[in-house]
Amino acid sequence: MNYCKYLILIFLFVCNLQAKASHIVGGEVTYKFTGVVAGGNRYEISLVIYQDCLNGQIGAIDMDNPAYLSVFDTGTSTGIRRIYLDTTINFSEKLVVPVNFSNACVTNIPPVCLLKKTFKRSFVLPPNSAGYIVSYQRCCRNAQVMNIRNPGDEGATYFCYIPPVGLVASNNSAVFKQYPPQIICRNNPLYYDHSATDADGDSLSYEFCNASIGATASDIKPIPGPPPYPNVQYIAPPYSAIYPLTAFPLLQIDPRTGIISGTPNRVGRFLVTVCCSEWRGGVLINVMKREFQFVVTDCSKVVVACIPQFSTDINTFIVECTSFTVQFVNCSSGGFSYHWDFGVPGIDNDTSNELAPIFTYPDTGIFTVKLVVNPGSTCPDSISRFVKIFPTFTTNFTDSGTYCPGKPITFTDKSATTIKPITSWIWNFGDGGTSGDQNPVHSYSYGGTYNVLLISQNVKNCIDTSVRQVIIENFRPSAGNDTIIVKGESILFNATGGNQYTWSPPDYLNNININNPLGIYPDTGIINYIVNVTSAYGCMGSDTIKVWVVSQAAFFVPTGFSPNGDGNNDVFRPIAIGYRSLKYFRVYNRWGEQVYYGENISEGWDGSQKGKPAELGTYFWQISFVDRFGKEGYMKGDVTLVR
Repeated sequence: MNYCKYLILIFLFVCNLQAKASHIVGGEVTYKFTGVVAGGNRYEISLVIYQDCLNGQIGAIDMDNPAYLSVFDTGTSTGIRRIYLDTTINFSEKLVVPVNFSNACVTNIPPVCLLKKTFKRSFVLPPNSAGYIVSYQRCCRNAQVMNIRNPGDEGATYFCYIPPVGLVASNNSAVFKQYPPQIICRNNPLYYDHSATDADGDSLSYEFCNASIGATASDIKPIPGPPPYPNVQYIAPPYSAIYPLTAFPLLQIDPRTGIISGTPNRVGRFLVTVCCSEWRGGVLINVMKREFQFVVTDCSKVVVACIPQFSTDINTFIVECTSFTVQFVNCSSGGFSYHWDFGVPGIDNDTSNELAPIFTYPDTGIFTVKLVVNPGSTCPDSISRFVKIFPTFTTNFTDSGTYCPGKPITFTDKSATTIKPITSWIWNFGDGGTSGDQNPVHSYSYGGTYNVLLISQNVKNCIDTSVRQVIIENFRPSAGNDTIIVKGESILFNATGGNQYTWSPPDYLNNININNPLGIYPDTGIINYIVNVTSAYGCMGSDTIKVWVVSQAAFFVPTGFSPNGDGNNDVFRPIAIGYRSLKYFRVYNRWGEQVYYGENISEGWDGSQKGKPAELGTYFWQISFVDRFGKEGYMKGDVTLVR
């Protein structure tokens, strides 16, 4: 009995693994309005799932039939409610999707098999005020999907929204025209038409969007639960809903045409979701969504047509904003002949067979240039890109103000464009400051030479850059160092930093309007002077200096110091007042070894010996000096080093 139970558990576990939807690579839900009937409006709902019939397990593929749909009324006063419970649908159509990749010039076309299953059912939906949600859920995605988290454990929700009759008289969903791409070659330009048609003639727009999480491994094919449906989590960086796979140029979708372009450069499986928005009379009435796994492989084309993309605009070679002449670049491989059509409507001589031609366009506008590599041969290839001609556009600016630290400098945009308006400005002031204003004001904290950069852009995405230097005066007004003198002596001041000086108070100064007045002091005391300085650039500032007048000459030598790096009493040095010069200042340890020697009165011993901290204790010093009358003298003493 226990053995049988064990076999049953294994069987159930294997069946559960096989039932997981790693074979499902994409899906979508659409609807068609089929008329007004008793009780409401009839809609034919179509669920399409795409299955990997090459690598998917047969048991898992068979488990997809039947499908379970739920229809939710979102317009009730009590919230969302399911209005259809009997939602079992068998598929009505099964189709092996053609590869649509017949290029015999690919050396190693990877094997693929894509099965499309369509499930259809009609529902009568009574009128409501908010519309309906039709959904399908399944677990789980292929575990090899590289751009989302937990792909092997979290499934998908495919759903559509049916707008209320009060918003539109009736509506049919947009329907994507082509099957999803099965073969995408690494490092080869992708140009795929993901556009849709609309039976009502509504305007359509396209964008990459989020995929939705669905069923889990514990309930692999449930009757779908109500919205909202959470988004998958992308592995960021580098992936997101709008950057679904690794490519350079980046994978982009044209919002008007639905063309997906870019050059994938990493092998792998990537989840890509496209939303198609329906607009009627300028009003958004619906959004359709298709989810699919793009598989990038290392197939190799013998001939690859390539025009680089030098613009951030979708599928655009260049936005030319300086002239009507374009130098084309050919990055094709495997070619021996080339044919260019520069896309000027109404003429047939806008062509060239050169490798990298130069062409002058007759007017402004957007042109589609096409390059065919090896035309008429066994292995041709082609590519088309946009060329946008919008001359002229130039970026320039001026600056004005007082070029001093802390003073405002006004930057004035002088960019010029034929096609207006200019829409953006990006300033970098060279000191870390930035601005997005057209005419910003900025001040610099310090003097120096700064490279100021402006990038401006107009409505046609013409971009230009201008750089110029702004010199801020290195303005540092200084009155000099505080000083101590003996009564009856004089000082020759030496203020710096400008070309105009004013001293206050005027006490004992022979001239208060020069940088180096002479001060003669007949009596003792302390005087604090302020000097106001003006530079040649008009910078204005001030500094102070203290003069201490004592009655007689003296040496002040500390009895201790603490060189511990706290900025307080870290250096041992004498203070001389009224002495002409210092011949030497020496310090010895207790064994008579000299640890310091200096001849500058402003310097001193930092408490080190041979590059290392000296020992704590008592040290002995000697000073030899010359007094103000020219007489030599000598002093000695001791000092205690502590930390």
